[in-house]
Amino acid sequence: MSEYDTDLLVWSTHQAELLRRMGAGERVNDQVDWENLAEEIESLGRSEKRALENRVATILVHLVKLSVSSAEAPRGGWQETIFEQRRRLARILRDNPSLRRSVAQVIADELPGAREQASIALHRYGEPPVSPELSFSEDQVLGPWLPE
Repeated sequence: MSEYDTDLLVWSTHQAELLRRMGAGERVNDQVDWENLAEEIESLGRSEKRALENRVATILVHLVKLSVSSAEAPRGGWQETIFEQRRRLARILRDNPSLRRSVAQVIADELPGAREQASIALHRYGEPPVSPELSFSEDQVLGPWLPE
């Protein structure tokens, strides 16, 4: 059993050190776990994309609730959640600028589920159904805008 199978942190630290040594010209190529290293790098990219999708989905659910609900009490919490998710989303986009190109598609993909999730939550309190036409622009999702 390899370090990869028993302790991912030890394995990744060791692999990083091997790559640095290779970069410095040392011949350690035969010690690098190339297959698992490639898999972990791909996984990292997928993880960042999922984080983007999750943050956008959460923002959308709360924007829908703010847009549809007349309830006053939960609005502050919904707004705080949007603020927090936008802050974290901004960090993801700062650290992974190439993900910015996919934001519009992520919004389009996540919006139907967000409308449905918000509808279910609001229905419990007698709120009106969410219109399937309700949508938000990239600027509305990423920027400071909030529904009144």
